[in-house]
Amino acid sequence: MLDRISKIPLYIIASVLFGLKAYILYRFIFNISLENFMQEIILFINPFVSAFLFFAIGVWFKEKRQMKFLRYGALIGSIILYVNLIFYRNFTDFLTLPVLFQGSNAGDLGSSILSLVHIPDLLLFLDVVIIWYLSKKSSSMLSIEYPKRKKVLVLNLSIAFLLGNYILAEIERPQLLQRSFDREYLVKNLGIFNFHLYDVAMQTRTSSQKVFADGTEIPDIQSYVHENVTSDEKSDLFGIAEDKNVIFISLESVQSFVINNTVNGEEVTPFLNDLIDDSYYFENFYHQTEQGKTSDSEFLVDNSLYPLSSGAVFFTHGQNEYNAMPEILKEKDYYSSVFHANNKSFWNRDVMYDTLGYDHFYDEDAYQITDQNSIGWGLKDKPYFEQSMKYLQSLPQPFYSKFITLTNHHPFELSEEDASIEPYDSNSKTLNQYFPTVRYTDEAVEEFFEELKQSGLYEDSIIVLMGDHYGISDFHNRAMSQYLDKEEITPYDHIQLQRVPFYIHIPGHEGEVISKIAGQIDVKPTLLHLLGVDTSDDISFGTDLFTEDRKEFVALRDGSFITDDYIYTKDQCFDRQSGELLSEATTAIGQNQQDSNECEPFVEDVQKELSYSDQIIYGDLFRFYDFDDE
Repeated sequence: MLDRISKIPLYIIASVLFGLKAYILYRFIFNISLENFMQEIILFINPFVSAFLFFAIGVWFKEKRQMKFLRYGALIGSIILYVNLIFYRNFTDFLTLPVLFQGSNAGDLGSSILSLVHIPDLLLFLDVVIIWYLSKKSSSMLSIEYPKRKKVLVLNLSIAFLLGNYILAEIERPQLLQRSFDREYLVKNLGIFNFHLYDVAMQTRTSSQKVFADGTEIPDIQSYVHENVTSDEKSDLFGIAEDKNVIFISLESVQSFVINNTVNGEEVTPFLNDLIDDSYYFENFYHQTEQGKTSDSEFLVDNSLYPLSSGAVFFTHGQNEYNAMPEILKEKDYYSSVFHANNKSFWNRDVMYDTLGYDHFYDEDAYQITDQNSIGWGLKDKPYFEQSMKYLQSLPQPFYSKFITLTNHHPFELSEEDASIEPYDSNSKTLNQYFPTVRYTDEAVEEFFEELKQSGLYEDSIIVLMGDHYGISDFHNRAMSQYLDKEEITPYDHIQLQRVPFYIHIPGHEGEVISKIAGQIDVKPTLLHLLGVDTSDDISFGTDLFTEDRKEFVALRDGSFITDDYIYTKDQCFDRQSGELLSEATTAIGQNQQDSNECEPFVEDVQKELSYSDQIIYGDLFRFYDFDDE
C-alpha cells in the first residue's frame, strides 16, 4: 500500500485529504443552504481547488523544506478550519479580520467556548496526522524535484483551477464579490480560505476610506435621509415623557418566540407577558445586529446607524465622531450611565462609551461578585439589579441609564436552586437550557420593577426593554423546529426568529400592542421624540415608531429585509403573513439572476441605505459635520 502511495507526490495527497475534510465540514457541519445542483458542484470543488492552490507551493522547495511546508501547512490550515467551526457553532457565521482584532474578548468567554468544543472534533486533525506520518516515513519517495518548467506548469494549473471555480461561481451568482455582506455566499462559492483572503483585501480597502474621506459624501447621504427616512410629522406622543428619566434594559439573548409561550406547560416569561398589557409592545420588532452582537445593539440604539457587516464598530471605529443619544440628551441636562457587571474593556466599552458621551460606566468593579452570586458570564441578574439600585438612586435627574443583563447568555448555565422551570427536552443542550435562564431574567426584571417602585423612581421614569440579539442560532434548527412544531426551519422562519421583544413602559399609560414592522434602528428617534427632542436635523436611518409616515422596510445587516407585505432573504421573496414563497432568483447557467419580482422595488433602497451608513462609519464623516449648527 505504501509503495502505491509513494508514487503520488505528497502535495497531491495533502490536497486531496485536506480538500475532502473541508468539503465534509462545509457540507455536513456548517449549515450552508444549497438551492440547486450547481451550488452542490461548486461547494464540492472549491475546497479541493483551495487546497491544491496552497499545497502546490511545496513543489518550489527542496525535499526537507517541502515536507516541513506540507506538515505545518496542513496543521495551520486545520487550525483555521477549527477556529471557524467553533465560531460558527456559536454565531452561525465565519471569522473575519476585525473579529480577530477583538481577541481581547476571548479571555472572558470561559465556559461559553468550552461548551462549543466536542471530542469528535479531533477527527478534524486526522489528515494532519497522516501527512505528518508520511512526510517523516517516506519523505524521499513522496517529495518532488520538478524542473522549473514543470513547477510553473503546476502553478498555472492551480491558478486555472481557481479561475474555473470563480467563473462557475459567477455564473451561479453574478456579482458575487459585490456581496461582501453575505459571508455564506462567499464561503459557499469560494471556500473559507479564499474568503479570508478576500476579507483581508476588503478590510485593507475600507481602512483607507477614512484617509481619503473629505466630507463631500455628506450632502448625498443627508438628502437621502431627509427624503426617505425622517419625517416632519409628530405623533400624539411627542414630548409625553419630557424630563422623565429613561431606564433602558437590554435583555441578553431574549427572542420574541418565548413571549406568551410555554415550555413543559409552564409560562416562560410570565412577567414580560403581563407587562404587555400596560406597555407599548412591538410584536414585529427585529434585531439588526451582526458580528458585534450586544455591542451592535448598543450602537444601533444610541446612533440609529447600522453596524458593520464585519467585526464590531465598538472595536473598529471606537474613536469616530458620532451624534449619539447620550450626547443629544446631555444638551437637555440629562446624566447618562451604563450598568453592566462585566469587564469594562469587553467590546471596547471603556473607550466607546466615552466616545458616545456617557458620563459614567458602572462595570464589574462597582459590584460585589462572588462564586455564590455569579454563574456563566458573571453576576446573576437578580443581585445585579439589586446592587445597581444604590447607584441609580444617587444619580442626578433626569438621567438616561442603560442596564445590560448577563444570565441569559450562551451557554445558558443556571444552578438548580435558581431554576424555577425545567429545561426543554431536545437534541440541543443549548436550546434546552435556554428556557430556565430566560425565566430567571424575567424574574429578575420583575424584582427590579418592584425596587423602582419602592425607591420612588418608577413614576418619574419611562422604562424600555429590548432583546439585544438572537440567543438560539440556526445551528440548532432541528431542535427549534421540534419546539415550534414545524417540519423544518425555512429561511422565512429564520428571519421571523430574529424578532426580539421591545417594550416602552410609561407609568400611567395603558399602552397597546403594535403590529407594524420595526427594528433597533428606530429606537433612538422614537425615544427622543417621546422626550420632546426634535430629530429632523439628525443624520440617522431610523423613524419614530409612533408616527404614521414611516420607512417601508426594516433592513438586516446581511441584506435581508422585511416590509409590511414581504420578507426577502437569500434571494427569496416570501409573503410576510403566510410564509409562502412567492418567487426566487433564477439560477440557470448562462442566465443572469434577477431579484425576486415582488421584493425587487426594495432591494436597491436597502443596499443604498446600508452603503450610506457604512460610508459614515468607515469615513468617520461626522467629523466634517457640525450638528450644533443645525
